[in-house]
Amino acid sequence: MYEKLALYIDGEFIDGEGRKTEDITNPATLEVLGQLPHATQADLDRALDAASRAFQTWRHSSPTERSDILRKVAQLSREQAEQIGRNMTLDQGKPLAESIGEIKSCADHADWHAEECRRIYGRIIPPRKPEVRQMVLREPIGVCAAFTPWNFPYNQAIRKICAAIGAGCTIILKGPEDAPSTIVALARLFHEAGLPKGVLNIVWGVPHEVSDYLIRSPIVRKISFTGSVPVGKQLASLAGAHMKPATMELGGHSPVLVFDDADIGRAAKQLARFKIRNAGQVCVSPTRFYIHDNVYDEFLEAFVNTLSTVKVGDGLDAETEMGPLAHERRVPTMTRFVEDAVGLGGKVVLGGEPLDRTGHFFSPTVVTDLPENAMLMTEEPFGPIAPMTRFSDTDDVIRRANSLPFGLSSYVFTTSLQTATQASNQLEAGMVNINHFGSALPETPFGGVKDSGMGSEGGSETFDGYLVTKFVTHV
Repeated sequence: MYEKLALYIDGEFIDGEGRKTEDITNPATLEVLGQLPHATQADLDRALDAASRAFQTWRHSSPTERSDILRKVAQLSREQAEQIGRNMTLDQGKPLAESIGEIKSCADHADWHAEECRRIYGRIIPPRKPEVRQMVLREPIGVCAAFTPWNFPYNQAIRKICAAIGAGCTIILKGPEDAPSTIVALARLFHEAGLPKGVLNIVWGVPHEVSDYLIRSPIVRKISFTGSVPVGKQLASLAGAHMKPATMELGGHSPVLVFDDADIGRAAKQLARFKIRNAGQVCVSPTRFYIHDNVYDEFLEAFVNTLSTVKVGDGLDAETEMGPLAHERRVPTMTRFVEDAVGLGGKVVLGGEPLDRTGHFFSPTVVTDLPENAMLMTEEPFGPIAPMTRFSDTDDVIRRANSLPFGLSSYVFTTSLQTATQASNQLEAGMVNINHFGSALPETPFGGVKDSGMGSEGGSETFDGYLVTKFVTHV
């Protein structure tokens, strides 16, 4: 059964009676799955009040209590992964195996935060005078407002919730209205795990209206957002105007550098498969391919051969390897990227057009011979399109890779330690993956530089944005 959609405020699930609602549709079949209720202003005020009241006690809760709840959520996530994952595929579109895998990997995030939250330490500073005692305390910042995207709905939400709750904060989360089922399921799991009322609250609505109202509220003390660069800049500006710290994980345009000493067959197959993950709707998806002249033809052939066999279809079909795009508007956007490339002399060597079937499907696409000013080389496509370009000089390709204002993730394929070291030192990105895809683990920091955001989620850095530093000195 598809998840019953609701608000979750002060420990209560609230349906859409008397509220504005919106249809939730399956992007593969266009079937209406359910009705999502929007929060009224009174609902938002209730969520703010609940989070504020709950913080007064939760801030003093034992790290052991917080850890126990997070561990219970991890257990429930694993137990219910198949049903939650199936509903994710229904409203978001990705293949069922990817959806279930996302839920199970998120159980690891909950487990890791359960351990790490028990290790939020202060420190003692040796004094200059023997009668003075100096200490540093790390305390929860307060009520947090978080805004999460539709491409990895469970993953993006649980990262923020676990970090906030583990730090002793309370949180109001507005999830993605286009893929809401997993967020409601997540609220249900925390509810079943015994989380006190008001510590977690889930609201829905018109995104800019909800974010504006929550960020302006004096109750909210910290903002966390994952999404596009333009929206992130707007929210960061609003948060800054109210002196509220913000964690921003924004868009990227990940360069891929394939050198002529790499294992070309292996790199091409790995990158092709990684490119179509979630139909390319991944902020760290490889999106700008720079291939060394000496191996360009070999790499292109292997990459195209791999993509040409990909089974595109409904995510619930066991044979499907790539599902639909999540939104109807994404299909004409993909077409515009291809048309711009062709208009500038690019060649479509695979795909390049929507699939003629019900649903928001676009074919896996490879484009070559692109100039640097093409849309595909300057704007994040967020879809299953791979632009291929050549390079011959290491310094030049690193300069090209760094030429955009984005700096989230990057990929390097080489067997040379010298080349790998040079690239990892000089690439302007929050994450550099060499010869594999190793980001987004619970124990590793995830975040970008430049326009791709500020702050990190995951790793020992995960609690930094949810804690304040207090210095205490006494004689």
